[in-house]
Amino acid sequence: MTSPLPFIDLQAQYRRLKPQIDARVMRVLEHGRFILGPEVAELEGALSSFCGVRETVTVASGTEALRIPLMAEDIGPGDAVFLPAFTYTATAEVPCAIGAEPVFVDVDPVTYNIDPAALERAIAAVRREGRLKPRAVIAVDLFGLPADYAAIGAVCQREKLFLLADAAQSFGASQGNRRVGALAPVTATSFFPAKPLGAYGDGGAIFTDDAEKADLYRSIRFHGSSNADRYEILRIGTNGRLDTIQAAVLMVKLEAYPGELARREAAAQRYDRLLPAAVKRPARTASSSSAWPLYVTEMAGRDRVKASLAKLGIPTAVYYPKPLHYQVAYARYGAGPGSLPVAESLCAKVLALPMHSDLDDATIDRIVAAVGDALA
Repeated sequence: MTSPLPFIDLQAQYRRLKPQIDARVMRVLEHGRFILGPEVAELEGALSSFCGVRETVTVASGTEALRIPLMAEDIGPGDAVFLPAFTYTATAEVPCAIGAEPVFVDVDPVTYNIDPAALERAIAAVRREGRLKPRAVIAVDLFGLPADYAAIGAVCQREKLFLLADAAQSFGASQGNRRVGALAPVTATSFFPAKPLGAYGDGGAIFTDDAEKADLYRSIRFHGSSNADRYEILRIGTNGRLDTIQAAVLMVKLEAYPGELARREAAAQRYDRLLPAAVKRPARTASSSSAWPLYVTEMAGRDRVKASLAKLGIPTAVYYPKPLHYQVAYARYGAGPGSLPVAESLCAKVLALPMHSDLDDATIDRIVAAVGDALA
């Protein structure tokens, strides 16, 4: 019997990096500075160099990486935060947590990222209604491909809105000659274990070229304290610090990351070449590279294919089964079925196949053959 496959093989990665990870973690256990130890500053410097930005502020999770910049902009009750309807809940729950309201925007049917034209229409509609003040846009780089920051940035500049890039899935991707982290004024990412650059627990980071903003983010992540005196409380903050052990793990993984990105790209290209013609491949754009956290396809009979692969020990996933405006928690912020047709239609068609940096050719061939048989 063929053994079941992992969807994301974190254990294979650990086996490759075990000596370095174990040594790094042991060093933290020995020095005992478990919160904001020296590895945290080391990681922040390495991440800044990798992304090509001046400032990196590590935080406790990808959600905190989204929340802290919005807190720093004093966004709250009466404010509108525009974001795509086809994404994970964290993007929407952050505005709600600080008292603002999410405004859901439809997505591009090819890239799945926020549609700049739909964004303009949503902003105009909010201004006409007059109940909320447009304040910010959270652009999500869904499934690893950067959003159209030239177009989105132009809208935000014209409308005087704060632009925050949600790069939870795209760390390591690029657009033009710049990496994610440097594509928007402020970028948030996640180091959740299943992300392309994942810790062994929660973690995240905020990237910016603005040193004053970075200092503000550092204050907010440490209960709003002065960066010089933790008992001098200057503002309302949060407990948003990255644990030192996670920083140590991430340092090892970051060193290996360029090679892992190359292997993910090779796996994606093999899928592209071998999958049946009836399967719609993930989008590629001439100016961008993807971080390939997932390989998300579209196909007719999606649920039948998913069930067929499960019987063969091949895991798949649906990202996402519902658009956010269909979720009970957010229903009051949306306009119901039919209001965002692209996001709604994608939820019935998308299927993610296994993807990770240790995915070998033989395994991809097994998956592709199973998809072909299921579609036959």
